Amino acid sequence: MTDLLLLHTSPVHVPVFDALRDRNHPGAVLRHLVAPELLDRARTAGPESVIPALRGLLTEAGAGAGPGAVLVTCSTIGAAAESLAPALGVPVLRVDRPMAAAAVRAGGRIAVLAALESTLAPTRELLAEEAGERPVSIRTHLVAGAWERFEAGDTAGYLARVAEAAGSVTGADVIVLAQASMAGAADLVTGPVPVLSSPAPGLAAGLAMRSAP
Repeated sequence: MTDLLLLHTSPVHVPVFDALRDRNHPGAVLRHLVAPELLDRARTAGPESVIPALRGLLTEAGAGAGPGAVLVTCSTIGAAAESLAPALGVPVLRVDRPMAAAAVRAGGRIAVLAALESTLAPTRELLAEEAGERPVSIRTHLVAGAWERFEAGDTAGYLARVAEAAGSVTGADVIVLAQASMAGAADLVTGPVPVLSSPAPGLAAGLAMRSAP
């Protein structure tokens, strides 16, 4: 069975995706590459600045050396990573693309929540791309204080902040949790607006892409 290489910018994602694999895709082979420096660089110099380093890391990890595919779990650098697919010779998918496709199908009023400002513009651009000719209204919200809790290792506090922000959203058909690390907040939201997260649909799409001819 060909493997799926997952590129993360935080080690917290590794057990999340392994658990999803064990629950929904038993037997699938995942390889993890963690490179937090890519997010640091993207935040200071822009997502396109990481392309040379990203290509080097993926090449060194064996992407393009044989069958398989790459799933990038960081929304900030997702577009930059996808642009490398022709050079690498393997499919490359940003984890939030399947979620974005589902969001534009759910309705024209989309609320985006992120804990990092650098994630907002890439997510907005992705949603617009997936919408195509469909008219959509995209509102972005930066969850105050959430990223500081994430960096401090306070996962419960981080998710609680995100869930609280999602629960206060009104006038939207769907809420998009822009970062994979936010996924656990979806189960905590008590508001009426549907909440979408990226890890489960992203992993499913990545595994399907890996095995496509």
